[in-house]
Amino acid sequence: MDGPGSRHSTDLFIAEQVRTDRLQQLFRQSVSAVFGSFLAAVMLCWLCWQRVDQSVACAWLALLGGASLLRISMFLRYFRSPECERTPQRWERQYWLTLSLSAAIWGGGALALMPPADLVAQALVMLFAVGMSVSAVSCYSAYRNMTLVSISLVLLPSTLWLLFQHSTMQVGMAFAVLVFASFVASATHSLSIALETAFRLSREMAQAHSISTRAAHTDELTGLKNRRAFFEHAQQLYSECQRNQVNLCAVMLDMDHFKRINDTYGHQVGDQVLRQMGLVISASFRDTDVHGRLGGEEFAVLLPDTSIEVAVKIAEQLIEAIAGLMTDPVHGITASLGVASTATGDNDLHSLMHSADQALYRAKALGRNQVVVAP
Repeated sequence: MDGPGSRHSTDLFIAEQVRTDRLQQLFRQSVSAVFGSFLAAVMLCWLCWQRVDQSVACAWLALLGGASLLRISMFLRYFRSPECERTPQRWERQYWLTLSLSAAIWGGGALALMPPADLVAQALVMLFAVGMSVSAVSCYSAYRNMTLVSISLVLLPSTLWLLFQHSTMQVGMAFAVLVFASFVASATHSLSIALETAFRLSREMAQAHSISTRAAHTDELTGLKNRRAFFEHAQQLYSECQRNQVNLCAVMLDMDHFKRINDTYGHQVGDQVLRQMGLVISASFRDTDVHGRLGGEEFAVLLPDTSIEVAVKIAEQLIEAIAGLMTDPVHGITASLGVASTATGDNDLHSLMHSADQALYRAKALGRNQVVVAP
């Protein structure tokens, strides 16, 4: 049963995965926003070209273009980086800085562009600013604070300026924008919670599937592959070795007098001996090797790209490691091993395992606690 500490570690792991998912969605969703914000500024300047200070418009577009290039370079570095490096710790701060800079330039430029006595131009500026805010909701929805900051930087400079003007129309526009912003703030809160919940459920389901899959393929007592999983991986490995014309050795292992251990000391002690066997086998072979518990006290190992001489040496070292096991009150644990190789002509996995099994039975017949090679 999992303890509180294990559950806490799992929650932290899922939380970090959710954070990574949010970052990935942020980068995928917001690529178009970089181009959209600059094009919106160009269109606004074009529509108001005869109504605004053209030098201010040109300076604004130049600054916004520089900020856009900075953001584009960040996107290129992100998408070109390895998957393992796309972490929130590395990219969130950079994204915050570039977005804040771009939004501040957009909002400040819109205010600088605002003609004091032209209501039509003012309305156009506010219309484009509100449009930018709507796009922010769709682009940065996974990060509520990021959405609110970008909207505030774009909207507030012009809105506050309008709010302190003498015209009823200007004040009315400012209040309308503030009401809109309040609704957006409420909507972003609900949207960000819904997205985080969806990310969390997706990760929890993936983890549950991974755990159930592992449980279905793992022997609960030893932690090795169970019989079904062993033969699934064994067949894949055998086919790969045949395709690459690489030698494959099979080792069959059976513990000596294991029934006597169970009868003398009880199944609890016998289970502890099997757990120790699982640890020894796990530590004795390479990641490329396939090993598992076939049932009872019988184990099997496949060694790809290994000569029969090396396989025998490894099997003998395994016998020594088993002899060193200390599981009170059991002493003097031994095992018998049979080794076979595809080099002897076994033309399928079944015949290879059968040859190793026959060698194992010969090791038993010759007195146990030894390695026998299939003829």
